Amino acid sequence: MPTLLSGTIDLKFIAHGGVPLTRQIYDRLRAAILSGALPPGHRLPSSRVLAEDCQVSRNTVSSVIDQLAMEGYIVVARGRRPVVAAIEKMRLISGDSAPERRPSGPMRISRWARQITRSDWHFTNEGRPRPFAPGLADAREFPHEVWARCLRRAAGHRRALAVAGVNHPALRTALLDHLVHYRGVKADARRLIITSSAQAAIELIARVVLNAGDLAWIESPGYGGARAVLEATGARVKGIPLDRSGLRLSGRTDRPRLIFCTPSHQYPTGRLMPISRRQELLAFATETGAAIIEDDYDSEFHFDGRPVVALQGLDTSGSVFYVGTFSKSMLPDIRVGYAIVPDGLVETFEKVQRHTSQMVTGATQGALAEFIGDGDYATHIRRMTRIYRGRRDRLTHALASAVGERLAITPPAGGMQLLVRLEPGLDDCRLVADLAKAGMMARPLSRHFTGKASEQGLFLGFAAWNDNEIDAGADLLGSVIAAQRRGR
Repeated sequence: MPTLLSGTIDLKFIAHGGVPLTRQIYDRLRAAILSGALPPGHRLPSSRVLAEDCQVSRNTVSSVIDQLAMEGYIVVARGRRPVVAAIEKMRLISGDSAPERRPSGPMRISRWARQITRSDWHFTNEGRPRPFAPGLADAREFPHEVWARCLRRAAGHRRALAVAGVNHPALRTALLDHLVHYRGVKADARRLIITSSAQAAIELIARVVLNAGDLAWIESPGYGGARAVLEATGARVKGIPLDRSGLRLSGRTDRPRLIFCTPSHQYPTGRLMPISRRQELLAFATETGAAIIEDDYDSEFHFDGRPVVALQGLDTSGSVFYVGTFSKSMLPDIRVGYAIVPDGLVETFEKVQRHTSQMVTGATQGALAEFIGDGDYATHIRRMTRIYRGRRDRLTHALASAVGERLAITPPAGGMQLLVRLEPGLDDCRLVADLAKAGMMARPLSRHFTGKASEQGLFLGFAAWNDNEIDAGADLLGSVIAAQRRGR
């Protein structure tokens, strides 16, 4: 009997190749149908004949016929040979089963995505971090073995993880105990929402609180990541200047829906908001109905006495959303943040959290609960506070020696980075670019302003770098600044 598909498709297959025979036959027949080589209405051979032509078993061919029929490429009726279905002819590329289609132009993206792409945040660090990248903990000093033990135990508690829910009760309890003791917050454990980062927590709050067109305030200079999130919601974001006490409220007549601030350690200046300004801010929020996001991003590390009580702990009207993170106090790749939300919004946040998948694995939450509950977290914080205090002092002295009067250095009372202001005539963005060419990382102060920048400076991290790295980095910074001054 002549071959019914002779000259239409190649029926030679490799029995011991890397692709199974069923897949080879399926791909050939499907390609022939889509290209029009087997037109609509064409009758295929019976499974017996096709198996003989392909020199394979009948079961192999029957499996292919069933798959093509299920996907709608052929029509099979009892007692009749399969018939090619009515399918639009498509030209295939290089034997690939994917059809080629002409692009109809760039795909439209949402307003939210356009806002994100226009943002000048986040600063991208390519390759291995180098001095003086800010916001980085020193992974070399982290108790990896203790953390690994916590992870192993948590992963082994399958039954406990299965009933823990999105926000692990044990982590909520352990974390709240820590925050009450060290940060003076006032809440119950159910108000803690565990997220994949502080940035994720800020985004959740912005989505819940803001509508497009609402007015949002942010410190200027301030945290660009928050600015990007607020702008993406469609809010009108206004930068509020700072004075020595932080966010300047005097004389303001506009009424924001949301205020973002960092009162315990202002980002990036390091200023502390005193109690009088905190009371003024809380009274303003109560009067206007504004919500406050308090970003307590690195206040675990306080070098001069006990850390100041969080703004949330002073709030009596339910205006403050408290946000924190473990990426600064532990390791960046742990990817866990959290928010304390007002009591009446817990259910709303839990639903939004599930809807947006802003969740953390149960094993990670269980490990953190043990790490905090056993006291290992507090021990690590105390140890790193001593180390970071020494590195702050080392960088301050090294910069003064290497650069001298060309930088105005402001040693912070805590945290993981310091701010230096440049002498007039130096461009901080150009300086950061020159430093990158020399193998150093820094952030320009001017990019932290919302609107026009009024100062030029560098944001330098000291936490992740040892004494030798700090000394070498300060010398290199001095050389780059000297070169820029000569080139003016």
